[in-house]
Amino acid sequence: MMRFSGLSLICSLVSICLATPEVQLDGTTLVGTSIDAFDLVEQEFFGGIPFAEAPVGALRFAPPVPKSSLNVTSFDASEFGAPCPQLGSPLNVSEDCLTINVLRPAGLSVGSALPVMAFIYGGGFAEGNTSVYNATVLIGQSVARGTPVIYVNFNYRLGPFGFPQGDESASRGALNLGLKDQIAALEWIQTNIGTFGGDPSKVTVFGESAGAISIALLFLNSGLEHLARAAILESGSQSSTPAFNASQREFEWQNFVAATPECNGTSSSSTFDCLRQANISTLLTAYTIAASESPEEFPFVPVIDGPGGIVPDLPSNLLATGHFSRIPFIAGTNLDEGTSFVPTDVATDEEVRDLIISSAFPTITGQAPPDLTIAADILLKLYPDNPALGSPFGTGNDTFGLSSEFKRSAAIAGDLFFHALRRAWTQAASKVGVKTYAYLFTDPQAVPAGEPFLGVTHATELFYVYGAPTVFGPAPANVLSLAMMDYWISFAVNLDPNDGYGSPRPTWQQYTPSNEVILQLTGQNSTVIPDDYRAIQIAAINAVPSVFSH
Repeated sequence: MMRFSGLSLICSLVSICLATPEVQLDGTTLVGTSIDAFDLVEQEFFGGIPFAEAPVGALRFAPPVPKSSLNVTSFDASEFGAPCPQLGSPLNVSEDCLTINVLRPAGLSVGSALPVMAFIYGGGFAEGNTSVYNATVLIGQSVARGTPVIYVNFNYRLGPFGFPQGDESASRGALNLGLKDQIAALEWIQTNIGTFGGDPSKVTVFGESAGAISIALLFLNSGLEHLARAAILESGSQSSTPAFNASQREFEWQNFVAATPECNGTSSSSTFDCLRQANISTLLTAYTIAASESPEEFPFVPVIDGPGGIVPDLPSNLLATGHFSRIPFIAGTNLDEGTSFVPTDVATDEEVRDLIISSAFPTITGQAPPDLTIAADILLKLYPDNPALGSPFGTGNDTFGLSSEFKRSAAIAGDLFFHALRRAWTQAASKVGVKTYAYLFTDPQAVPAGEPFLGVTHATELFYVYGAPTVFGPAPANVLSLAMMDYWISFAVNLDPNDGYGSPRPTWQQYTPSNEVILQLTGQNSTVIPDDYRAIQIAAINAVPSVFSH
């Protein structure tokens, strides 16, 4: 993934900005930016376009209100919009952040009808910024292979602004606002992408981490099949953040309120009015305090919002009954997902056990349910304290100067939050005839420099999907990156990653009940393998999904 702070920086670093493109949108002239980057085809960018009203005042902590018109004759769409308020906020955050961006090959018209790839960013539902995802190489490759696509990404609200917790939030219909922002953005695409030369009937939504979790959740009860015809999920499934009712995190919400001076003396069941009166800097400080006091790493995330909601029940219950959209998807994980999510100083059996229990019972009071403690003890037996079996996988007895318990806990976390859930998801979907493909990303060149203890960790595949190694990377990472772009583009264009265009690459076999296989993505040796790694351990996790809040 290539990170730039905005299109002006892209222009100054890697391109010559050419003639100014324009698009007419409901009486408004959108003025964008032309880009000639990395010796690729000329492209046109239109950014910072509002798809919903600014969620301020009475709209703070409320569902998004779609913006039907910009109500101006001309709109400067040459830059990304401001990021939403978040932890570690960039300087230019703004609550007026519900904006969308479009990157397309130059020369399109209303009738071009190209497939659309719409990306949802990750960041633990705590951070995220559309401007760091530079898709110019991805679009360039789509043109080079003769199957051009349009790329779209958009902001959604984060932290307590997008995912309020607690009983009051539930009673006010204020749950899962960030997911509702995403739905509003996808509806905007359906209404407007044709103006940019896209085909609203050929939208593939893809995302990584929280973005993939979001997409997986949208499969459950959002009507996703009316907003996209396919999906790609990178390192995230429905319960990669454990699924709880809003009341489970009442503690988090009250800590947020208590840190907001405007709410001093306010009833704990009537907090929205005082929170709406506070300025954003005060609320960001309150958010930082509440997050620091939380027993969870990610306290403000999607929740079960009940009958008629986006997540009406525990996801595993919905998967078991086939209650999900029937659209094709690719889903995959990275080899060492868990290394980014466990403390490097974990050193005892009891600490590993506590990590397992706290993931499904994140509270500072009360006793964990007996079935959870039993399940934790089972996992400790199935994942012994043997560094040769731990994560990073394939690194033998090397503990990288850490306790061997780190590799043990990383293996458990990776399976508990990612690998087991991906397997359960692809199995459930394939059993009802959904066309699905699965992958395991294992390329050793993706290991972060200077941090070998992380292995092929969470998010490292993004650089490959966005084509960074094809521009900056050595072989064979550049070959794999090109192949991955071709797989992703092929699937978006044809609902099949094997369209024969672009680079030569192995055939990616469909995942079916009689052929449970995944594509192992690594260097120049990608190959199809059985989906049976750590079969006993993952089966134990998936046998009791409700115990782990899956």
